[in-house]
Amino acid sequence: MHDIRLIRDTPEAFDAGMARRGLSPMSGEILAIDEARRASILAAETAQADANRAAKAVGAAKASGDEAEFERLRALVADKKSEIARLNDEAKALDAKLTDLLMGLPNIPGNDIPDGADENDNVEINRWGTPAEFDFKPLEHYELPAVKTGMDFETAAKLSGSRFMVLSGAVARLHRALAQFMLDVHTEENGLTETWTPVLVKEDMMYGTGQLPKFGEDSYQTTNGWWLVPTAEVTLTNIVNGVTINDSYLPRRYVAHTQCFRSEAGSAGRDTAGMLRQHQFEKVEMVSITRPEDSHAEHQRMTRCAEDILERLGLPYRTVVLCTGDLGFGMKRTHDIEVWLPGQNQYREISSVSLAGDFQARRMNARYKPADGGKPQFVHTLNGSGLAVGRALIAVLENGQQQDGSVNIPSALHPYLRGKTRITTDGDLA
Repeated sequence: MHDIRLIRDTPEAFDAGMARRGLSPMSGEILAIDEARRASILAAETAQADANRAAKAVGAAKASGDEAEFERLRALVADKKSEIARLNDEAKALDAKLTDLLMGLPNIPGNDIPDGADENDNVEINRWGTPAEFDFKPLEHYELPAVKTGMDFETAAKLSGSRFMVLSGAVARLHRALAQFMLDVHTEENGLTETWTPVLVKEDMMYGTGQLPKFGEDSYQTTNGWWLVPTAEVTLTNIVNGVTINDSYLPRRYVAHTQCFRSEAGSAGRDTAGMLRQHQFEKVEMVSITRPEDSHAEHQRMTRCAEDILERLGLPYRTVVLCTGDLGFGMKRTHDIEVWLPGQNQYREISSVSLAGDFQARRMNARYKPADGGKPQFVHTLNGSGLAVGRALIAVLENGQQQDGSVNIPSALHPYLRGKTRITTDGDLA
């Protein structure tokens, strides 16, 4: 959420930031509501002071026997109480209107974010590895003989409908091995704290990280009001919701492996074949809570954590900075990491590593006490996939495919598979 004080002080800069998001100037509407809200609050305070003075004078009038003055002052107190209640209600309604308006506005892009309309205007900043040249036409993951017995979409459709899958045998083990490998690297080498969190959260938590109110249709809600998390970003970031923490607590670096749930309401017809875009999937999610001055360096560090997983798996990738037209609602800067999928002959997103600045912290009221004893400040929050497990599985299968339909498995995963190095054309580990 945005700082109303900054909008008051620099409305032109705020409108310029919204314009980069493709939005019309908003400061005039925002400040008009804010001015009316503050006027109601001031009027209520003035009325309260008048009521207090009159209440004190009531006793004196009674004691002096001035019945007329006593009745006048008593009526005045009653009128002021009604006026105060009305003004407080007005201020409360205006405050809710202002909050709703600010809650629906996206974060302002960082000054160094490229302007653009969509993903075609993103800017590449890193590339690693060279896509393998095959002596045959590479297949997509779901077409591979080694995979067909272990990836069952028909049974999943019977159980749950489209965009679900059932994994079994070697493919299921490889999927689990990838998640364990990622967790081990992040906890043992990257300094992240492994965390297990719920996948059902209160509505306030979804507001805190920006999934609500704007993107409710992209998530699932239970009949009793819980929401299924679209990513562990929601739970990990909200650990500091409503908390003022000590400076010595920062930075906090979390990682969690969870199920994730997305309705994919805005992606009808996209990536319907295979398991690239599912309603239920798994991710290893990274979240950092930092001081404001440390957040940009932390963003670079988190990007390297995600890239390193792909390098250890020997998977070619490229990293791009998202332009203003492709930037997520709550983010100031995002690096998308795209892995090479030979079956599609293109790079596809496998991780988004994002810096929210204080945007989420304001929604959550998450602050820290500076070491110098100064006034509490809002923390900065960051999140990123480290990685999307299902998409990593796709990349391993497609990049490791052999002409006979078998799949060679990256050496980094061999210890997690008891020394097995490949999936045969019959779907067995060998």
